[in-house]
Amino acid sequence: MAAELDSLSPGVGRGRRVGAVLALSLTIAFLLAGALWRYAATLPPLDLTQASLRSTVILDRKGQLLRPFATADGRWRLPVTATEVDPRTLAMLKAYEDRRFDSHPGIDPAATVRAAWQWLAHGKIVSGGSTLSMQVARLVEPRSERSLLAKLRQMVRAVELERKLGKAGVLDLYLALAPYGGPVEGLRAASLAYFGREPARLSFAESALLVALPQAPEARRPDRFSANARRARDRVLDIAAARGVLTAEEARAAKAEPVPSFRKQFPMLAAHAAEQAHAADPEARVQHLTLDARLQASFEALAAERAAAAGPALSAAILAIDNRTGAVLAHVGSAGYLDAARAGAVDATGAVRSPGSALKPFIYALAFENGLAHPETLLDDRPARFAASYAPENFDMGYRGTVTARVALQQSLNLPAVDLLDAVGAARFVARLRGAGATILLPRDTAPGLPVALGGLGITLTDLARLYAGLARAGSVPALARGLDGPAAALEPERRIADPVAAWYVADILRGAPPPENALPGRISFKTGTSYGYRDAWAVGFDARVTIAVWIGRPDGASVPGLVGRSHAAPILFDAFARFGGEPEALPRPRDALVVATAALPPPLRHIRRDAPKTFAATLGVPLKIAYPPDGARVDLGLSEGAQARLALKALGGQPPLTWMVDGLPVAEAMRRQSEWSPEGAGFARISVMDAAGASDSVVVRLE
Repeated sequence: MAAELDSLSPGVGRGRRVGAVLALSLTIAFLLAGALWRYAATLPPLDLTQASLRSTVILDRKGQLLRPFATADGRWRLPVTATEVDPRTLAMLKAYEDRRFDSHPGIDPAATVRAAWQWLAHGKIVSGGSTLSMQVARLVEPRSERSLLAKLRQMVRAVELERKLGKAGVLDLYLALAPYGGPVEGLRAASLAYFGREPARLSFAESALLVALPQAPEARRPDRFSANARRARDRVLDIAAARGVLTAEEARAAKAEPVPSFRKQFPMLAAHAAEQAHAADPEARVQHLTLDARLQASFEALAAERAAAAGPALSAAILAIDNRTGAVLAHVGSAGYLDAARAGAVDATGAVRSPGSALKPFIYALAFENGLAHPETLLDDRPARFAASYAPENFDMGYRGTVTARVALQQSLNLPAVDLLDAVGAARFVARLRGAGATILLPRDTAPGLPVALGGLGITLTDLARLYAGLARAGSVPALARGLDGPAAALEPERRIADPVAAWYVADILRGAPPPENALPGRISFKTGTSYGYRDAWAVGFDARVTIAVWIGRPDGASVPGLVGRSHAAPILFDAFARFGGEPEALPRPRDALVVATAALPPPLRHIRRDAPKTFAATLGVPLKIAYPPDGARVDLGLSEGAQARLALKALGGQPPLTWMVDGLPVAEAMRRQSEWSPEGAGFARISVMDAAGASDSVVVRLE
């Protein structure tokens, strides 16, 4: 019996020792719980204000990052949630930092008791027993001291965080606040800084490095201490493999990857557009723009490449507009935002410059709209003097004689354009541009004159692009949309640059303009421009889908010999359309468009003579004028009830025969001073009359 008792005594001894340890552990746990309860009552309420601060991020229409901005204190802390991180990265993080994160209440009792026992046994802190929640508490309320009181505070705050935010909220806060060296905080910022990728697309080696860095962010920074970074990363991989997150083979392959040796630049796509959005709403932490990141990156590379090839100090700008919605798809303000030699910080899309010949299409549109000309009207391209002193010349110093308006615009001849502007009136033309929403600047203290036909005014690339988009939209100029956030913009009054038929005439003409070398003809409608002194080269093109505008020149406005729109800007435009992708879409032809040869036009539209009286000119002593209907009148013909009615047309003065036109189309058999016209429905109508000498008058009426 005694022998049996002796054989049991070692086991009993061990049992007593285990019991003593358990009793001591329970005592420690009880004392910690009591201390926590008493200490929690002394703490102020948890304040997450500073912890909630994030960098502002500007995103494209699909949510891709264009450009982040540092916080007010210079930190890069990009918004991120666990749903945006690879699940294997999260599993690796929990395996390394906090295996029981998903089950504990913020404090891991087993880890806490183990840490307390080690402290008692060694007389110093060996392990902190920190959970991810406690680490978040330390990040929310940073303190430099390592003491029992500080640890108690972290434990209290960890429990509060779990109750307030839940597991998902605590994990999101860790991912946003964890330090990664220098001003980089949060997993997303670190992923972009060290690997140039979003955290949803990391390799195992990259994930392991980002898991390891927060424990000693300065000592393990891979851009400064690559050996330390590698050792820490490999330890994470070993633990992940030991705990079943990775296979041994995956861990072995990950260890073979190099660690990054430098920090990458944060993305800076659409830097100018992002700056403008941030300045407009500095409190918004996430802003979605209408830009397409893929297109933006491609156009930025195109602008930088072509500006470098054109010469030193030159910059380039590109703007792309969705014609259907008015959304800005690409906004390239310079040839490189950080390129100081090319003044890259200057946004050339908003700079006021001389457009050269780029406004000629709108002169033709106004002439077409008012019945002064047709695409097949014959114009004179011969030396001429206007207003006694203005004698423009063509760019090549040559003359073509008699040409159609189509050929004159396609070849960008100066004399016909000035002649048409003389007919429609320079002041009226500038008023039309401004009425369409463009900001037009004229030389100080001067009234609009004929030189505006050749670029004698100032306009921005943005406004020029909007006007051309108006041609693509049957004359309706879009209000540009740049942001996707916030309430929908209030409806603005429609702004028009031309009526639908005139807009189509111009688009059809420009589609036949000769393209630059190595480009296919007849695919897009486009026009180039070169400002006086070779300071600015322009090219704007459009189809039914998109309008793209290009500028190239020096930001300081200095002259660049040989800088011409056709040779410098047009190739960029055609390359931009190729990068936009898809097949160009032609504009639909309006039902009322008159597509005939010159010989089939009404006699007054066949030829514009330089000696003919211009708009509103007097003929035979009596000016041609529409007597009925009066301008701006509302005429009730019963059209809203579906009635069939005829509108009387009456004119005074002028030299017969007269040609009546409605919305740019001749009224059949209406060659007398008094005639009639049958409208097809209610709405606005522009009624014009032209006499045999070329004098004309127009009114706009509303038919009901």
